[in-house]
Amino acid sequence: MAGGVFRVLSFTGRLVRRARRTKVFAFLCLLPVILALIVRAKALASPGRGLDGLAIFGNIIVAFGLQFLILILALFFGTSVVSEEVEGKTLTYWTTRPVPKPAVVLGKYAAFVAVLLVLVLASTAVAFLILNLDRLDYGPAWSFLGKSLAALSLGVVCYTAFFTLVGTVLKKSVLFGFFFSFGWENIVQYFPGSTQKFTVMHYLKSLLPGVGETSPNVLQFLMFRLDPSPAWAAVLTLLVLTAVFLALACWLFGRKEYLFDEG
Repeated sequence: MAGGVFRVLSFTGRLVRRARRTKVFAFLCLLPVILALIVRAKALASPGRGLDGLAIFGNIIVAFGLQFLILILALFFGTSVVSEEVEGKTLTYWTTRPVPKPAVVLGKYAAFVAVLLVLVLASTAVAFLILNLDRLDYGPAWSFLGKSLAALSLGVVCYTAFFTLVGTVLKKSVLFGFFFSFGWENIVQYFPGSTQKFTVMHYLKSLLPGVGETSPNVLQFLMFRLDPSPAWAAVLTLLVLTAVFLALACWLFGRKEYLFDEG
């Protein structure tokens, strides 16, 4: 199994790096950097006005990453783990190779996650540096960055696993994914009480610094109505969900028959 996963990962990794889709989403990941450059340029043009780079980073860059970027990336890459093989009629290539079916799912998933992590974390870190050039010696700012990168990383890992499962089960997986991402995940997270804990987003937001921990103006929007879970519980929940989603995807992929003439 391990050897099969590594072979699929290596092969898929080479393909995804050259894919046009990857280049399009790489440009999307540059938006935080472009926005940070615009904010920094305006600050330089108006030297009399202060720039709270950490507040801008939290309220715009991190919010954009959590609420939109990782959801879009995970949706299109996760659902394609299986669906692109069915639609491209290349599934036979994998099923006739001496590679266990679960290794196909896990290998492609690992390759996609690796690429997405590089894109998301690199753009977020560069945006942070641009916005906080004048306070790189401020320790809490680096702690804020570390927690933000951790939340984004676990978001990529968990959401991609979920959409891998969705793509294994549903033909209209992207449509369902949009409803789930920008309906359920982006609305229910603001419900008061325990309802918000039925979203992945709740556990990702629980890993972010608390309101007022670093700056009173940071993450006000994301923390609205948040009743955070303990950090250890949030990490454990996200890892367990990821394992469950992948296990179900592997199990279903090994048992479901895919017809190339399906609509």
